[in-house]
Amino acid sequence: MISAHDLSSAELAALLGFHADAGVEWLLEEKPVDRFAEFEAMKAARGNARAPAASSRAEAPAAQPAARQTAAAAPAQSRENRAPAPSASAPTVAIPDAQAIEEARFAAESARSLAELKVAMEGFAGCNLRNSARNLVFAEGDPASGIMVVGPMPYADDDRDGQPFAGRLGEMLARMLAGIGLARESVLLSNVVPWRPPGNRVPTAREADICRPFIERQIALAEPRHLLLLGNFTARFFFGGNDTIHQLRGEWRELPISGITVPTLATLHPQDLVTAPVNKRFAWQDLLAFKARIHG
Repeated sequence: MISAHDLSSAELAALLGFHADAGVEWLLEEKPVDRFAEFEAMKAARGNARAPAASSRAEAPAAQPAARQTAAAAPAQSRENRAPAPSASAPTVAIPDAQAIEEARFAAESARSLAELKVAMEGFAGCNLRNSARNLVFAEGDPASGIMVVGPMPYADDDRDGQPFAGRLGEMLARMLAGIGLARESVLLSNVVPWRPPGNRVPTAREADICRPFIERQIALAEPRHLLLLGNFTARFFFGGNDTIHQLRGEWRELPISGITVPTLATLHPQDLVTAPVNKRFAWQDLLAFKARIHG
């Protein structure tokens, strides 16, 4: 086992960053906890709770009144015909994928504004990701700006704060936008999937299909004049295919969505820049191309 004292400051910072990206939010309790003593106390409490029950059973008479004898003499078939007692916790019935997608589409198309869409998404129960996420992470920023930035999914900081691109990834995005004269408050920020997958895993194809009506409706309602996609998952989601972000980045495409066509550029996600700083030069090239287009 490697001690923290054996790591340099940079190595320790990288290790802590790795744990944060993996969803670890607390490393230590505020005060030391003796788990062994805690376990022994729990065992003792359970033993004390069982003792009175056992003594009461020992004091009960061996023979009960005639009612028990009557019940014992009842025909076996009468006991078999009794309906089973209802379960205290009935299992949750999973919604078929096609039905979940159809319900998502209906909920999205029924919304006439971003505010109505947020309410519809808060009430939507067809995606399993909402069961493990803390918050719905909805679009944030200025829809009237004509510029929309879309990432793949919320990360741990986003899920905790309930806003897109929070924490250090949000700081990196703010620096990326500031480099071309934009503030995060002056654009509309959103994600393809509005609930954080456990452990920051990539959303499954089923989860992406269920969430597609929501992000497409956000774009249709915001009517952006330019769209910036961040990361591998986001670019594949909108462009299709299996190419990597390095193959999809830096090329303007006309993206048809819900009856409108939006000029769209894909680039690297802030996470790509944090984990591999060499990617900054590629992202900078893309951002300059984005700046030239929006001011052209």
